[in-house]
Amino acid sequence: PVTGEMACGEYGSGKMSSPRQIFSEITNFFKDKNIIKKKKITALVTTGPTREYIDPVRYISNESSGKQGYEIAIALARAGVKTTLVAGASNFNPLHDLEIINVTSANVMFEKVKQLLPVDIAVCAAAVSDYKVNQTSITKIKKTGDNIFLELSENPDILKRIGKRNSLRPKLVIGFAAETENLQKNAEAKLLSKGCDWILANDVSNGKVFGEDENNIMFISKNKSGTWNKMTKENVAKKLSSNISDYFSV
Repeated sequence: PVTGEMACGEYGSGKMSSPRQIFSEITNFFKDKNIIKKKKITALVTTGPTREYIDPVRYISNESSGKQGYEIAIALARAGVKTTLVAGASNFNPLHDLEIINVTSANVMFEKVKQLLPVDIAVCAAAVSDYKVNQTSITKIKKTGDNIFLELSENPDILKRIGKRNSLRPKLVIGFAAETENLQKNAEAKLLSKGCDWILANDVSNGKVFGEDENNIMFISKNKSGTWNKMTKENVAKKLSSNISDYFSV
């Protein structure tokens, strides 16, 4: 459906696309899908937040819903890419042609990702906790009236470990940059430091993006950058999948 005047007389989202548009969409969909299927392309996608437990009931995490990575995995699977989704702290419905592996911590996500290599495409959309607690209590920590201190250490940098690999590196490594300031500058720096081919950057200041159905994307590669119009996360996934199809169609 598109936005326009509908048969009922109202104006809004729900107007039927023209037959020419529908035919074009279907033709392009199967054209891209056939190209990808013939090449037997594989992909892994990470999504969702990780949880680093302090005790059996408390953990360090973030507000990521995992929706964007889930939509990307669906779009790739529908385009004919054999796709596996590694999902942290989420509850997504398994779909035909899409395998979902559920994990909790960053370390477990990293181990699952390593097991899935080699693949042709890696899309790291997960919001991985940068730090973990060194000493996890096996029982719930009780109040004592005193301050307590948690010693933290860095988790493995999954995106960097994939992007900087000397062997089994995917042909296309795509990362996400969730920033609260200097969006383009920080995203471009991340592209280089993590060894990515593409970065999809978004502004998450003031609680933006996390848990919402829409996304504002700045697309950055080694050769170009540009801002995509605000769109649903499903449409972001479709646009990215189309770019990936073009990349492998050359």
